[in-house]
Amino acid sequence: MRAIKGATVLTPEQTLVNGTILIKDGKIIAVGTDVKIPAGADILDATGKYIIPGMIDAHCHTGIFSDGVGWNHSDGNEMTDPVMPHLRTIDAIHPEDKAFEDLRAAGVTCIGTGPGSGNLVGGQTAVVKTRGRTIEEMVIRFPAGMKMALGENPKRVYGELKRTPSTRMGNAGTLREWLTKAQGYLAKKAKYEQKLTDFRSGKQDAKEPDPFDIDLKLEALALVLTREIPAHIHAHRADDIMTAIRLAKEFNLDLILIHATEGYKIADILAEEGIPCVPGPVLISRSKYELRELSTKNAALLSRAGVKVAIQTDQMSAVRHIRLDAAVAINEGMSDDDALRAITLTPAELLKVDDRVGSIAAGKDADLVILSAHPFDVAHGRVEQVLIEGETVYQGAS
Repeated sequence: MRAIKGATVLTPEQTLVNGTILIKDGKIIAVGTDVKIPAGADILDATGKYIIPGMIDAHCHTGIFSDGVGWNHSDGNEMTDPVMPHLRTIDAIHPEDKAFEDLRAAGVTCIGTGPGSGNLVGGQTAVVKTRGRTIEEMVIRFPAGMKMALGENPKRVYGELKRTPSTRMGNAGTLREWLTKAQGYLAKKAKYEQKLTDFRSGKQDAKEPDPFDIDLKLEALALVLTREIPAHIHAHRADDIMTAIRLAKEFNLDLILIHATEGYKIADILAEEGIPCVPGPVLISRSKYELRELSTKNAALLSRAGVKVAIQTDQMSAVRHIRLDAAVAINEGMSDDDALRAITLTPAELLKVDDRVGSIAAGKDADLVILSAHPFDVAHGRVEQVLIEGETVYQGAS
């Protein structure tokens, strides 16, 4: 058993001064100000320190677009066909990517990672811890979502190849086409399964149906139509965001908006529709036309309008700066509590792993970050120690 005592424990739900956390078998078993430490426990005195949940980036490409190497290690966009829902992030993640080491050192213990936005449908995302020798040791949820994209990227990629889509109409039309195909596939599969059930149960006049031909692309899209996984739709401009909402309504998708760069322009609509957003990154240049309205106020304005917000960095090793992104949002008007939630509990909820991570509570994984000062005092709040499932994965200089 391990005990951490004396720290100020910050979670989205509460602040505990002089708190104690008990850890056993990788799980938090108790947290509070009056927790008794059992005899024989390994005690870490964190007096004067701050402890927060392991931070989570809801959307990045770490492990797929490898950091510090060339194109031959860029595995995030299979740009040979615009619709690739059957591709699986776990088949591309490189556990030894140096970026994972950077993330651990920054206190990022869990990420939602997946394909890029070169395709209309890029493939299935995954939620992984930032330590592990193999993807099997790292993954905690797969599939976690279906990466889709609107706007400039897919139309540029395939327009240059003289293929569809080459316009925003083509983006939306092709997505509708494939989602409609998947609806038909599901209906056909349901009929086959009913006929097979009737035959196997000995129903009168029932005949054995012809074998059903599995289509991997449509099987994968079916996961989105049945809401087993959400649609993670990349959209920057406000009009692309509205297209994503229309598609979600047409096909009853569980929509999570990725980037939502101009979301602040229609924050009231997003709040009314109950559409969660994963805004960011903001600490970048306006490198393309659809980023010209990029604003550091976006996350704060969305949050204040009542939109559920999880801050993201989008990048590989740049995920280590997620605390800075949250601090920027605070500077623009987001509350400290909402900012902490946006890099801990809210991403865990959107990724559907909040039963394990995202807060400091009994029964959850002991993913913890110990800092020398308040987490949003970025200049002075050094990460001193990071735990994943109770094991120290980073120890800063004393």
